[in-house]
Amino acid sequence: MAVQLNTRQRDTVEHVCTMPPAPGAVSGVRRRVRAILDLWNVSPQIVEDSLLVVSELLTNAIVHALPPAVLRLAWVSDDGLGTLRVEVTDAGPVRPRGQSPEGIDPDEHGRGEQIVHALATRHGIHVHSGGVTRWADLVAA
Repeated sequence: MAVQLNTRQRDTVEHVCTMPPAPGAVSGVRRRVRAILDLWNVSPQIVEDSLLVVSELLTNAIVHALPPAVLRLAWVSDDGLGTLRVEVTDAGPVRPRGQSPEGIDPDEHGRGEQIVHALATRHGIHVHSGGVTRWADLVAA
């Protein structure tokens, strides 16, 4: 009986930061994420999509959820390929489902989920005792 050893090298790096509960903070966090992705040598083919997913998930947490919002990035590099996991955890919805925030034009909002669905290879929502985590995986081929 022959035994085949798995010689693939997998490396994982992570970054976690708390998001200030202010709409203007998203652009600052986006710049920070770009610097982190560059430092990690994340595949350029997914960097721009990743930044858009980060923006959408963070904005959703700021507009629709209770603080704090926590961003977690994890880059898993596997023999030149890689997967970036983007997670945003918040303390749960600030309003009952279906109730829009005051002063928000529904024609200008509500596309974030569709954008994440279009750009991510996998995505989902995990409701837990600490709140809600929305996540998306972007895979570099």
